Amino acid sequence: MTEDLFAAMRQSVIDGDSDAAAELATSALAAGVDPLTAIEDGFVPGMHEVGEQFRCGDLYLPDMMLAARAMQKAIGILEPEMLGRSAQRRILGRVVIGTAKGDIHEIGKNLVGLMLTAGGFEVHDLGVDVTPERFVEKVREVDANIVGISALLTTTMVGQRAVIAALAEAGLRDRVKVIVGGAPVTRAWANEIGADGYGEDAVGAVTVTRALVDA
Repeated sequence: MTEDLFAAMRQSVIDGDSDAAAELATSALAAGVDPLTAIEDGFVPGMHEVGEQFRCGDLYLPDMMLAARAMQKAIGILEPEMLGRSAQRRILGRVVIGTAKGDIHEIGKNLVGLMLTAGGFEVHDLGVDVTPERFVEKVREVDANIVGISALLTTTMVGQRAVIAALAEAGLRDRVKVIVGGAPVTRAWANEIGADGYGEDAVGAVTVTRALVDA
């Protein structure tokens, strides 16, 4: 019975069905399933499958966003019960993300944030048009170990360099890994500005983040 429930949870994420995901999360709690187990054995595998299908070209950006939202809907129901039981998911890392100053694009960044949250990271999203100083302030505030900087315009890519410089000036560069991404961003640019990682797309950004944390 539990395996059937987990399979349905997985499928609800793959289908991007937030209502089904929420109903299944509620059913799991009613059936006495541990909420942490429901997340890690039921919903997370679905998100992994969606990521693989996206990478293979079988799913597209809207599908990814629907899947991530379904995952978040389920977690929103399960988390209060986890806290009530004093059970917490293992946090893989604390991430501060935002779109560089002067840039107001956020769809890709939002998807990365959702996927990282679903994957076990604590994510602090600063939004768009974020100054280097704000990145530094938030890293200090939450003791982050990962910084993700998005730029969707060639004119705002320099903002990624500015954030890295600000982190160095504040004495924080050695304690955080920096990942950059966005349509005009390349691996060569990431290397040039001294970033630790580069995400070609949302799935790539999550993969790189995991690798940097595990390194």
